[in-house]
Amino acid sequence: MSSIIKQLPTVALRGLTILPGMVAHFDVSREKSIKAVEEAMMDEQEIFLLTQKNPEEEEPTAENLYSIGLVAEIKQVIKMPNDLVRVLVEGIERAELNCFTETEEYLLAEVIRFTEDGLEDIPENAREAMIRCLEEKYEQFCTYNSKNGKEAAKPIQEIHELDRLMDAIANSIPIGYEEKQRILEAVTITERYEVLMAILLREIDIATIRNDLAMKIKSKVEKNQREYILREQLKVIREELGEDNTQSDAEQYEESLKKLKAPKEVKERIQKEIDRFKNISSSSSESAVTRGYIETLLELPWNKASKDNKDLKNAERILDEDHYGLEKVKERMLEFLAVRNLTSKGDSPIICLVGPPGTGKTSIARSVAKALDKKYVRICLGGVRDEAEIRGHRKTYVGAMPGRLVNGLRSAGVKNPLILLDEIDKISSDYKGDTASALLEVLDSEQNNKFRDHYVEIPIDLSEVLFIATANSVQDIPRPLLDRMELIEVSSYTENEKEHIAKEHLIQKQMKKNGLKDGELTISSSALRRMISGYTREAGVRNLERKIGEICRKAAREIYQGDKTKIKITESNLEKYLGKEKYSFDKANEQDEIGIVRGLAWTSVGGDTLQIEVNVMPGKGDIKLTGQLGDVMKESAQIGLSYIRAISKKWGIDKEFFKENDIHIHVPEGAVPKDGPSAGITMATAMLSAATGKKVRADIAMTGEITLRGRVLPIGGLKEKLLAAKNAGIKTVCVPKKNEKDVEEVSAEITKGLEIVYVESMDEVLEQAFTA
Repeated sequence: MSSIIKQLPTVALRGLTILPGMVAHFDVSREKSIKAVEEAMMDEQEIFLLTQKNPEEEEPTAENLYSIGLVAEIKQVIKMPNDLVRVLVEGIERAELNCFTETEEYLLAEVIRFTEDGLEDIPENAREAMIRCLEEKYEQFCTYNSKNGKEAAKPIQEIHELDRLMDAIANSIPIGYEEKQRILEAVTITERYEVLMAILLREIDIATIRNDLAMKIKSKVEKNQREYILREQLKVIREELGEDNTQSDAEQYEESLKKLKAPKEVKERIQKEIDRFKNISSSSSESAVTRGYIETLLELPWNKASKDNKDLKNAERILDEDHYGLEKVKERMLEFLAVRNLTSKGDSPIICLVGPPGTGKTSIARSVAKALDKKYVRICLGGVRDEAEIRGHRKTYVGAMPGRLVNGLRSAGVKNPLILLDEIDKISSDYKGDTASALLEVLDSEQNNKFRDHYVEIPIDLSEVLFIATANSVQDIPRPLLDRMELIEVSSYTENEKEHIAKEHLIQKQMKKNGLKDGELTISSSALRRMISGYTREAGVRNLERKIGEICRKAAREIYQGDKTKIKITESNLEKYLGKEKYSFDKANEQDEIGIVRGLAWTSVGGDTLQIEVNVMPGKGDIKLTGQLGDVMKESAQIGLSYIRAISKKWGIDKEFFKENDIHIHVPEGAVPKDGPSAGITMATAMLSAATGKKVRADIAMTGEITLRGRVLPIGGLKEKLLAAKNAGIKTVCVPKKNEKDVEEVSAEITKGLEIVYVESMDEVLEQAFTA
């Protein structure tokens, strides 16, 4: 077979192969391709088309292009929007790429054009046999793949030249560009015949299988249609006879069972219950019990799960948008998401958020569910005292129901929701069982993959549920239950944090709730700070939100009545909207005094300062305690007194002093109960000051427990206590040495301006407390 070499502009096609005799169009957008088309139009309108091996390649080289291509004649060129050019071509002949000629503007190829068609070597009888085989197989192909059947094959069968017939068949069958490239690369007639025949036989085989499958499906559909008609007729007959529709209920359950995604053993159990239901009379009380049980099992999401949002940045953005501060909680949630992304499953942690009311524990759980795209279920445990609320009732009892967890899963509709166990510290127990013990199995990641509800009876997998519990105090949670949870402390907000939360969340929320538009109400920063310090005393922001709501309501009334169009709340007019200030912090005493020491206390609504007063009077050596002190504080006072008596010689106290004098310890605000182990050093310092007559610094506060030998023990709630000290204008705070690590975690905003002295013994405390 001889050949000639010619240079032609070349276009690399992506995902497209054009065959000889085929009229086709394609779009070009690459600058080189557009330039090649323009060059071809300026010459003989001939262009060389090569197909890319990798359609994604932007700058194809000779290695990325098939070597056999097509010489085509350009029939039409149309410029399209977005710098696209649509080219209409007609395939002329196969050609082989020899090499590319150097040019930067477009691809210019040296093309080997074939001058012989390869028919000379094929005997006439063989050629006729090939034509007949091709016509027969193409007719068979059209029978399966064309609406017109054999009629569609007639135009092709009128061609009697073998090479033209093969090109026409190849152009008419819907195959991919790789298959067409195989046909294009078959240069000789024999090769082309073998390739084309193999493709035709495969397509006929696929069409045969497809038609067989369609026939089977059709017969099944017809059978189901027949059954449906018979069932409908049976239903009408039953209605005419006045019979009940028990059977139809059972059939509905069976239909639901077929669609249910559940383990095999669960489906078998449900089928068994449906079979029992069929044999029970509808008038029987057992029928209603069984019906309720089957419906509960069918509604549970046994193997149905939602897909978590794995975007870590999206989760971080949502948590930051919804909540200011709470860094530990956000960090832990992002860690959970990162672990889940890496392990693709991983055990869901059981997290317990502990903190004062109003600090955002419940709302952050909702934000976590939103960030992870999880279904959100809230179960409030406050006051729950019946074990059946958790584990469900035995279904033999009248009015039996599944437990709250199963109901939560049923309402969520998936087996991996976020379940919030709200107020877990408020659960109680009575003669009906211990609720906390019932939760032990639920909140144990080693056991909850087979949680047994008394009503459902089949083990339920809770391992993929993300449990978040909330509590106000760790002390009220039973120790075994506490051991199964990961504690994250949600501490009190500082005034600065409250101001940020109000500006970013609360004001907008309350304005929207009360029908106010942007710009109609503004609250100045100074008014906001005054509201926080003078009108609310809390660890969270719940009362602050109420006060903002109160301002919004009054502003809404003024705007609606037409008195004003815009209202600005400042420090000067705040009293008009909220009345007189309700709270004021006890400020540090102005002068040093004998027997008066400032202590620091933690309360359920944050921190506070506690002034301890001691008086010495003639008597019999008794100690008197007033101010509603709890047992722990009474013991601290006794320990402090014993320590002072032990060191009385060192401080020059007469040995008869404690026999001839009574000591009276009082903590003001007598109506408020006080207890806790952190007032030991404060009471000891106050008693020693009263006994020696030495003055205590007015600008110092202290917290810590004391031992009989004068050692200072660590305490809790340090952040709240330091915040209270700062608000009271205290300059120096004595803190147990062992609490140094806790101080490091407190933000610089709180500790700024405070001199924190770490003490290990009472000698160090007294050295700081007494004036020179």
